[in-house]
Amino acid sequence: MKKILIFSTTYFPFVGGAEIAVKEITQRLPDWQFDLITAKIQPDLANFEKIGNVNVYRVGKGCILDKYLFPWLAYFKAKKLHKRANYQIVQAIMAFYAGLAALFFKKKYPKVKYLLTMQSGDSDFFIWIRTWFWYPLYKKIYTRPDYIQAISRFLIKRARKYGYKRKIEIIPNGVDLNKFSISNSEFSIQNLKNKLEIKKNEKVIITVSRLAKKNGVSDLIKAGQYLDFPFKILIIGIGEEERKLKKLVSKLNLQDKILFLGQIPYQDLSKYYALAHVFVRPSLSEGLGNVFLEAMACGLPVIGTPIGGIPDFLEDGETGLFCETRNSQSIAQKIRQVLNNEQLEKTLTKNGLKLVQEKYDWNLIAKKMNKIFKNLI
Repeated sequence: MKKILIFSTTYFPFVGGAEIAVKEITQRLPDWQFDLITAKIQPDLANFEKIGNVNVYRVGKGCILDKYLFPWLAYFKAKKLHKRANYQIVQAIMAFYAGLAALFFKKKYPKVKYLLTMQSGDSDFFIWIRTWFWYPLYKKIYTRPDYIQAISRFLIKRARKYGYKRKIEIIPNGVDLNKFSISNSEFSIQNLKNKLEIKKNEKVIITVSRLAKKNGVSDLIKAGQYLDFPFKILIIGIGEEERKLKKLVSKLNLQDKILFLGQIPYQDLSKYYALAHVFVRPSLSEGLGNVFLEAMACGLPVIGTPIGGIPDFLEDGETGLFCETRNSQSIAQKIRQVLNNEQLEKTLTKNGLKLVQEKYDWNLIAKKMNKIFKNLI
């Protein structure tokens, strides 16, 4: 059996777009053996377990330090695994800690093909702050791969900026159309509304996001000041900005309008999309934005910012609406625009659903990744 070793700084139970992509793609490629090395971070997690079609090896002591030591811990673990498995391909998920581990491995085993998958939505400035003092080494993460796969055009530009000269292929993240489909959601929307105390006349605005500055959640909260109709804003996710965001809600006296729902199990997200009227994520930076695609698959009109990888799928007035970055009044205006125009809402919903069905089905994406793997070896 052909074998691939994946480096990913985090993996399930930590869930983000990159982790979902690995899980969805690998489970559709049973002819490959996938081993994955990730940071342990939490002490109660097993050092080894099988998740779907992936053998997951966790390195470290089970603390946050594992993340920062990951390149070295993962490299030493990979050497041991390679003696037994003899991998044909090593894949780095994102070009930072995982990319550095893959770079170390490639230097030691130059005949093993190195695939870099670019997923990160961090801004160029944020990356520069974290890498300027080791720039020559960081640059090699981009120049040494045998192949690069990026999830958006925005990330292709980044790879070129850091000196990659060979072919780069765009293969985006996708959507499980069976999981994210309102017609397949076997539950009562009204029961969930009752649980959340959402009144019959209230419009529901939803965002699903790690509560980090780059995702613009504070701008969405501030937009609540400018909405002149009954509404509820549902914020799904956790993160370092949570306490700050809750203080902002109190400061604006919006406690009865904005609900922090915390981390919702991934398999239950479609229920919350189903009761909403519009999805909003006013990102400040974005690699692609899986949650937009999930919302579109569930029949929701979406509002986002024209940054990063979002313009790859969001065409203003056709598959969604653009709002301005860091502009809460613009966000409120776009929310009003879509909720007050039934024809526009139908157009965005119809076109968005058609787009994800034709271009962002995980089955299609897995086939493209399978082709890359085969071509590499």
